[in-house]
Amino acid sequence: MTDVTYVQKACAYITRDTDELLVFEGPGHDGLQIPKGTLEDGESPREALFREVLEESGLGTLNGTRHLTTDIWTRREEPPKRYVRHFFHATVHEPRDRWTHTVTDGGDEHGAEFEFRWVRPRRTGTFALDLDDYVGVLPSTSGVDAVASASD
Repeated sequence: MTDVTYVQKACAYITRDTDELLVFEGPGHDGLQIPKGTLEDGESPREALFREVLEESGLGTLNGTRHLTTDIWTRREEPPKRYVRHFFHATVHEPRDRWTHTVTDGGDEHGAEFEFRWVRPRRTGTFALDLDDYVGVLPSTSGVDAVASASD
């Protein structure tokens, strides 16, 4: 039997005006994504969250950051690889509706351009890597659960 590899990930649900979620389209994935990334040695999930959000989106200030949940998600069966995903929710005051940010992490995605926008998320099935698994626990003032189309 092959040993299972576990990779720690920090995942950010960032909202503005309570019911708009920050997402991006990035190279190499089918579907929407949220800022997220791998914890570095000695880094806590919360520290990784702030670092990853800054590197991937350019946003340096998050408000009311709170841990939502931690789960284990299967990335692949053979060889076995699991993500230990730490989901956080934070709010921002961001006036831009859309922007492009060049990743600054120095790693594999360094120099990649991510197209950010805000959506009103629904509760199931449209994000890459099942990153929408906990969207349903986010606060909402509108009660709207529709995903914005790519043309919004």
